[in-house]
Amino acid sequence: MIESEDERAERPSKSRRKRDMHDAQALGKRLTALDPQRLERLPLGEGLLEAIVFAQKVKSREGLRRQLQYIGRLMRSADVDAISAAIDDLTGESRAAIARMHRCERLREELLADDEALDRFVGEHPGLDRQWLHAKVRAARQEREQERPPRHARELYRFLQDTLAGSAGDAQGGP
Repeated sequence: MIESEDERAERPSKSRRKRDMHDAQALGKRLTALDPQRLERLPLGEGLLEAIVFAQKVKSREGLRRQLQYIGRLMRSADVDAISAAIDDLTGESRAAIARMHRCERLREELLADDEALDRFVGEHPGLDRQWLHAKVRAARQEREQERPPRHARELYRFLQDTLAGSAGDAQGGP
């Protein structure tokens, strides 16, 4: 069977397929560096997730190389673009994630500076535990006044990250 010019033009070249295969394998290697909690939040198939978890346990250099090749093979049937975007968002490498981090930092500073900012935030996000949030803000303010390590301020930041990431996911139709 002889291919026509149109069929040949639509099919990616061998070099392009090989580059895509290497990119998928490199993405698989990035996935093996993530911790299990982050892996569960990514759009991975069950087989791919199991292969990645297994690769994290492999100690042999040759065994790891073979497992990474297997992960690369599994990545061919996965949605590589969606996984890559989710990793970038999760690790803070995407523009949206960076913008959300800056927004959380500004919001935390506003909450620590002003009680009205707390009321506005709770009004914008009904269903939050207002009492917990108020206590966390108060504890972070005390830490700052007493020049102690910012444990509560970090917890407040993580809470804001989770809250804003969740509301962004809801706005996009996500989880």
